[in-house]
Amino acid sequence: MENYINSNIEERAAEGRLSSFGKVYHITRTSQVKKWLWGTLLLMLVILCLPWTQNIRARGSVTTLRQEQRPQELNTIIAGRVIKWFVKEGDYVKEGDTLLQLGEVKIEYLDPQLLDRTQEQISAKKNSIENYRNKAATAETQRTALLQGKDLKLSSIDNKLGQQQLKIMSDSTDLVAVTNELAVYKRQIDAAKLMYDSGSISLTELEKRRMNFQNAQAKRITAQNKFLQAKQEMTNLLIEKNSVEQEYRDKISKAEGERFASLSNAASTEAELSKLQNLYANYDARNQLYYLRAPQSGQVIQARKAGIGEMVKEGEMIVQIVPDKVQYAVEMYVDPMDLPLVSIGQKVRFVFDGFPAIVFSGWPQNSYGTFGGTVAAVETEVSKNGKFRALVVEDSTDKPWPKQLRIGGGANAIALLKDVRIYYELWRNINGFPPEYYRSTTETKQKDASK
Repeated sequence: MENYINSNIEERAAEGRLSSFGKVYHITRTSQVKKWLWGTLLLMLVILCLPWTQNIRARGSVTTLRQEQRPQELNTIIAGRVIKWFVKEGDYVKEGDTLLQLGEVKIEYLDPQLLDRTQEQISAKKNSIENYRNKAATAETQRTALLQGKDLKLSSIDNKLGQQQLKIMSDSTDLVAVTNELAVYKRQIDAAKLMYDSGSISLTELEKRRMNFQNAQAKRITAQNKFLQAKQEMTNLLIEKNSVEQEYRDKISKAEGERFASLSNAASTEAELSKLQNLYANYDARNQLYYLRAPQSGQVIQARKAGIGEMVKEGEMIVQIVPDKVQYAVEMYVDPMDLPLVSIGQKVRFVFDGFPAIVFSGWPQNSYGTFGGTVAAVETEVSKNGKFRALVVEDSTDKPWPKQLRIGGGANAIALLKDVRIYYELWRNINGFPPEYYRSTTETKQKDASK
């Protein structure tokens, strides 16, 4: 044992047959730790000085920017029962293609000749309106004839009144003449009495004058009666004129009443006709609703009704149609803290589910399998998940999105921010500072243009 302790181990190991000592101990070799340490430190310094693109990540799904390009439910407006299916799930249809035929279930629409019967009612109402209008025209003609007859009758009475007025004037003149003559005979008989009393004339002369006086009195009475009779006839003509006016007024009023009644009936019938025409249009539109047609081209999915004869309710969904021409977009949800960093026109990189990708979040230009996008809209109201929804469309300056995308597919979004050094990004993350805010190129150009 002492020999081994006092001997030179290296010399004895070199003379011995065992080689393990030489493999374990490397005392004679130079250490490389210092070089590796300095090299690692230098490499880390170089890496820390490399550029790094700040970003925020968000999870989203594939959708479309326009509402009419999203999956659309096809609902039935009327209740009915399934008569025939013209398509099956998965079929591609064009706009206007017939998908389903429904049958009527309501009692008031079961008549197969409902449209024809309604059309007959419309024709009858039209004839009734025409008859009422003809009756009103006849009443108007009758009214015109009555007005003309009234004018002729009144003209005749006015002529008689004129003639009677002349007759009254003539009788009045005769009465004045007879009265004057009577006054003359009165003076003569008074003078004859005096002369008879004095004996100047004979009794025969007196009687002769007395007879002339009596004849004059008789003429006066006759003339007075004729005058009064003429005035009475004048009064009778005036009464007749008023009677004629009243009679024709009643007849004209009756004719006008019939005319207005006919026009009123025509108007009421026109209102009924409008209701029938509206009803006919509704029946015709309902007949067209028995056939459900595709509102746009796309694929038929999720048929809710299967068997023939199944009942459907008003407003119930029948199938869904996924449009074949879609402008894809991605809806991503951003945390409230990152919302100020997202603006319209900002660049975003996507990794779509099902498409291989190699992602370097800090070096987007060196990533493989990512696709570019541009923020098109940012909602101002928080969603149910507590985040804000942003819509991103395809970047026209980048490579196109894959054609195999489908609505509802997943997408990982990387919103690109400011370019910084790696050491700054590490220092920012250690201190918990938010990423550097910057304005997108589009927003900056818009502000410069507004100035």
